Amino acid sequence: MKRIKENPNEKLSLIIPVYNEEKTIETIIKKIVLQKYPIPKEIIIVDDCSQDNTLKKCNELVKQYSDITLIKHDKNLGKGAAVRTGLEQVTGTIIGIQDADLEYNPKDHLKLIKPFIENNNDIVYGSRFLGKNNNHKLTLFYLGNKFLSLITRWLYHQKITDMETCYKFFRKNTLNNITLTSKGFDIEPEITSKLLKKGYFIKEISILYKPRTISEGKKIKVKDGFIALWTLIKNRI
Repeated sequence: MKRIKENPNEKLSLIIPVYNEEKTIETIIKKIVLQKYPIPKEIIIVDDCSQDNTLKKCNELVKQYSDITLIKHDKNLGKGAAVRTGLEQVTGTIIGIQDADLEYNPKDHLKLIKPFIENNNDIVYGSRFLGKNNNHKLTLFYLGNKFLSLITRWLYHQKITDMETCYKFFRKNTLNNITLTSKGFDIEPEITSKLLKKGYFIKEISILYKPRTISEGKKIKVKDGFIALWTLIKNRI
């Protein structure tokens, strides 16, 4: 990829909600910290009351790296609540969401922030379904994501291939006058539907994706798909 011009007027705030990810949290954070970005960045980790050694490892990371802020929930509230907590702390002009597992590759951050810096985009999503090299081995989840993206397109009249993607990057000011209330995985359709309802265009870029199975720690369940569907419909109405 062509080198992105540095822009000191922009700043990236990465929100990382985490719950019981002791096996991956160090790896994902170090990948981000050691990567060179064309703009300043901050990392906001929100520990959603992990019950394993995740918090301990996060505390160690904070001591090692100065651009990390760690926030802890006193009880488990869900991914949506963790994202909302992170949004209260951001100081950047561009906000990105990064899961604490290794399904998504931080190398793609550079592709995702490029449209903001060079083309003044407002919202950029990383799509797992535009690339041809991703192995979508979870058939049920694959079909569910495809269906929810189709419903999003139908309800909000904009083509989108991956509504449920973790990689949602947007300018901070796009959330002006938008109130987010979701506590769980329904934060994904809530953000998308409310931005689309305000008339924003979502640019999608292909990303790398390495899905894990339920036995490997994947937390989203089939019922979350029905909740997402209802969220899309409710916010349209």
